[in-house]
Amino acid sequence: MPTSEAKYVDPYGRAIDYVRLSVADRCDLRCFYCIPKGYKDFEVPEDWLSFDEIERLMEAFVALGIKKLRFTGGEPLLRPDLDVLAKRLTTISGIEDMSLSTNAVKLAKNAQQLFDGGIQRLNISLDSLDPQTFKEITSGKLDKVIDGILTAKEVGFTPIKINMVVMKGINDHQIQDMLDFCQEHGFTLRLIETMPMGNTGREGSKHYISLQEIRDELQIRNNLTPAIAQGAGPARYYQTNTGSQIGFITPISQHFCDTCNRVRLGVDGTLYLCLGQEHQYPLKPILRDGASCEELQEHLIKALALKPLKHEFNEKPDQVIRIMSVTGG
Repeated sequence: MPTSEAKYVDPYGRAIDYVRLSVADRCDLRCFYCIPKGYKDFEVPEDWLSFDEIERLMEAFVALGIKKLRFTGGEPLLRPDLDVLAKRLTTISGIEDMSLSTNAVKLAKNAQQLFDGGIQRLNISLDSLDPQTFKEITSGKLDKVIDGILTAKEVGFTPIKINMVVMKGINDHQIQDMLDFCQEHGFTLRLIETMPMGNTGREGSKHYISLQEIRDELQIRNNLTPAIAQGAGPARYYQTNTGSQIGFITPISQHFCDTCNRVRLGVDGTLYLCLGQEHQYPLKPILRDGASCEELQEHLIKALALKPLKHEFNEKPDQVIRIMSVTGG
């Protein structure tokens, strides 16, 4: 239940204190469960929210009690001068946590600037350590990603969380290798179930496997014990017999909607109230009409009234037609 200080509370009593901010809907990889090959229906840069508009909107969010911000995409490192935006947002009193989700392809050459800009935590998508499997999933090259991850470690980002979407018959046999890699470097591994978002998401869901089953298998070798949760996300964490942590994100087999604390802002200024529903609220026209901070807050409150109780991935797997990169992860 929300505290008496919470200002941004949805119709079901959940205090919302976390915004996932998409700064680019395009990506330099083509994970087959996310963006279709040949897809070109991206927002043009003229329709992206500007840095000024993002700053105005975040000031309104923070006034309502938002404390956590994560840059997402698409691939957020395709947005020029992201470190400049980060540094601007650090001047907003009330943002306590600023992080980044990335595929790490461009991370090696950007890591130091991003860290200096105020981003301290990273979530990095990495579904396989096998170059061939990685290429089959993403159409990209693994070496660039590994270089980016290790550079980020050297720069000082902490924690670094590795997000692995687990797919039956594709990479489910590679989980222990990924866990060993994360343990070696002090990273936290997070396993994620496939979700039926758009046609590509439904294609990925053909390889769905319950993480309850995976956890039972890992228990035998790693002696998992429940651990204190890290961060603002939905993962359920366990500690291994080596002292490292592994998280399980289970939107299908064991959804976490009752503890949802977030909203998602698309690159075009559309506020998405649920990853697995189509509820949304356009904010760009309001921003470009010159709305004051107080007026923006009023619209944010109206938007939150649309937030549904839960997703319906199990009941209505064909319901969400937008692809993941549009929503902002």
